Amino acid sequence: MLHRQKKPYAGERRLTVVRYWSLLAGKVALCGAISYALLLAIDSYWDTPLWFFDVRTARFGIDLAYTSVIGVWFLLSAGLLYLCIWDQRYRCRVCLRRLRMPIETGSWSRMLLVGRPRIEYICAYGHGTLKEEELHLSGADTPEWTESGDMWEELCAASKDNELRQ
Repeated sequence: MLHRQKKPYAGERRLTVVRYWSLLAGKVALCGAISYALLLAIDSYWDTPLWFFDVRTARFGIDLAYTSVIGVWFLLSAGLLYLCIWDQRYRCRVCLRRLRMPIETGSWSRMLLVGRPRIEYICAYGHGTLKEEELHLSGADTPEWTESGDMWEELCAASKDNELRQ
């Protein structure tokens, strides 16, 4: 008898993954459009090209003011990209809201008993928690997202269990 394996991203789970990454793609596209519009505005300010030895050349690297403004534009664009990624990192994987209530767990003085210090963020609607190391020693320290089950089912099950005991 052949058993079908369940796909890892099937049904509602796949929808939440697609929504999560499409939000990042939308934010990056918006920041890219803003950066491109700003670049066009900068280029329209310096509309006439330079003529250097009877050859039309680009201003970048020759005109100090233009090169400085393009350098500031590049830093601004890189900062916008960083903010997009940083914001996406602290969002709920299900409802895309910002994660709240950072809780510090662990202790450096009791690291062998309790574990290394971590910061845990939770979704206010109970979808899950994000556990992140407090100190990043290497690039391999990725945050760990843990999905919670249906919070209301757990609460209702606890109340039904109490009713059955009485």
